[in-house]
Amino acid sequence: MGAVPARTLVRITWLPPDVKASVDFPATAHGGPVTPSSNRPASCKRGRAIEAPPGARYLRAMSDKSTLRARLRAERRAHVAALPASTRALILSRPPAPVAALVLEGSIVGLYHAGPDEAPTSGYARWFQSGGHRIALPWFASRAATMIFREWTDPYEHSDLEPGPWGSLQPRADAAELVPDVAFVPLLGFTADGHRLGQGGGHYDRWLADRPDTLPIGLAWDMQRLDSLPSEPHDRRLAAIVTPTRIYEDLD
Repeated sequence: MGAVPARTLVRITWLPPDVKASVDFPATAHGGPVTPSSNRPASCKRGRAIEAPPGARYLRAMSDKSTLRARLRAERRAHVAALPASTRALILSRPPAPVAALVLEGSIVGLYHAGPDEAPTSGYARWFQSGGHRIALPWFASRAATMIFREWTDPYEHSDLEPGPWGSLQPRADAAELVPDVAFVPLLGFTADGHRLGQGGGHYDRWLADRPDTLPIGLAWDMQRLDSLPSEPHDRRLAAIVTPTRIYEDLD
């Protein structure tokens, strides 16, 4: 289940309500048509070029990861702040069918508790739990501790969560420790072929390296896509990436 397939396939899923599209290209999240980029990558599937997703930037990634992270955080914050509340409420409310099919019956699903600017996860948590899956969130005993996952039992009221050492909500210390079969992971930037730039702590990289059978799937905004990212030998490629309008799957 943890193996990454051998090609890149991009599916166009849907456009949020009240977002109009141009004839040839999808609209951005702000309602305007996408302008085709002159240096859009020519990645193809069955002879068809992959179209630019809404808001994607085809910029060369900086080699300085800390500078790149600061820039991507600022751009993500501005993007989310500009989204209409009605649109934000419906984004990533449930997994698209091809992604849901990757989560086998009885699988434990790992998620993250999204911060204000991150791609939301509460809808996924409620949907998977209603389908009989146990849900787990990252848990830290301290900032110096190794990340583990503990069970999240109340994705509706969040009554079983408390602030963790990094400031985000996490399960209580007495929650059951779980090892997800599928882990939906946060990111600051991604490429169409599955490379991910995280927050910089390396928690997910280390956790996934020790668990090669766990299937990692990224959740992101469309504008977080870049044409390239600096990578290191220990970086784990994602098996799929889901945005509000695209699914990047069967990644090369």
